[in-house]
Amino acid sequence: MIASNFRDEITTQFRLVAREQDKRLAPLTDDLPLLDSGLDSLCFAILVTRLEDSLGVDPFTTSEDASFPVTLGDFINFYENAAT
Repeated sequence: MIASNFRDEITTQFRLVAREQDKRLAPLTDDLPLLDSGLDSLCFAILVTRLEDSLGVDPFTTSEDASFPVTLGDFINFYENAAT
């Protein structure tokens, strides 16, 4: 999957999970801190599970020395890098 498709899929899933969990989602910009996104820990668990299904990668289990992403841009890069 190419990088723009990762970004599109990730932002689409952010919006879907927020809507389904009745959360108010902040504008999705690369510098948005994940803690300020409007999603809680359950939402992120759902998001990561869905992204593993749709993108075929879970960077949280495949990366041994990676640090947790802080911003949405970091999160997207985290997935893109895990897929290479």
